[in-house]
Amino acid sequence: MKDLLKSYAIITLGSVIYALSFDWFVAPNQFAMGGVTGLAQIVHFWFPSLTVGVAAALMNIPLFLIGWKKIGGHLLVSSLYATIVSNAAIDVLNLLFDFQPMDSILAALFGGGVMGVGLGLVFAQGATTGGTDIIAKLLKLKWPWLPIGKLVVIPDVAVMLLVALTFGQLSAMLYGFIKLYTFSKSMDAVLYGTVDSRVAYIISDRWQELSGMLLRDQQRGVTLLQAQGAYTGEEKRVLMIAFKQKEIVDLKRRVYELDPGAFLILCDARDVLGNGFSAYRRDEI
Repeated sequence: MKDLLKSYAIITLGSVIYALSFDWFVAPNQFAMGGVTGLAQIVHFWFPSLTVGVAAALMNIPLFLIGWKKIGGHLLVSSLYATIVSNAAIDVLNLLFDFQPMDSILAALFGGGVMGVGLGLVFAQGATTGGTDIIAKLLKLKWPWLPIGKLVVIPDVAVMLLVALTFGQLSAMLYGFIKLYTFSKSMDAVLYGTVDSRVAYIISDRWQELSGMLLRDQQRGVTLLQAQGAYTGEEKRVLMIAFKQKEIVDLKRRVYELDPGAFLILCDARDVLGNGFSAYRRDEI
């Protein structure tokens, strides 16, 4: 029960942040919206008697049912909760505060960033705010290696193009693309974290001393790779070591103190699983 309450508290916070970003940055500057909201705007344009809210609700019903069947009941309950909270927060915040238009570039950059943080918190708890967020989670089942932030962008871009064609709002669509970019980046940062891990490849004739130093002083495991120089044909040992970003300066200093002629390659590592790093999660998105 404690974990469940914590999860729904995070969903609430993420939904409110999402709503705040919409009211503060998106709505006052009239950016083109993607997702079900954008489709509902198009439907309302062609059928004025059908309001945007009703059209969005009708389109969400089959998406929720498909999501329930493919992903599970938790998605339906938590996503309905997130949808209700975010929609209610949009209306309440709009009543409490008079949000004015601002510089369009700033609104697109910060609006997308803040919205991505809010939706990232919601996604991290296995929920969505409905609409194309559910489509993104379904696409994740087919292409699990793609970050969820990029999968959210795919249906949103398609809808924004339709909105632009329907209403002739080219500039609003272009600002919307900027918002989508920062939205995708900030969401992935929340879900997957920033790149904090590195991998080093060290080629040195003093590999034994370097290996001992890394094991003893850096307290990191070292893997020895067999290699051969293409030009000289000499047998070589390559040291491979995974380490944290904060250790990079100390690692370089220690390597070059032992062997100034060492050949050192440093690479980003998005996911490092194992002792001293992160653990594998079966349900990660």
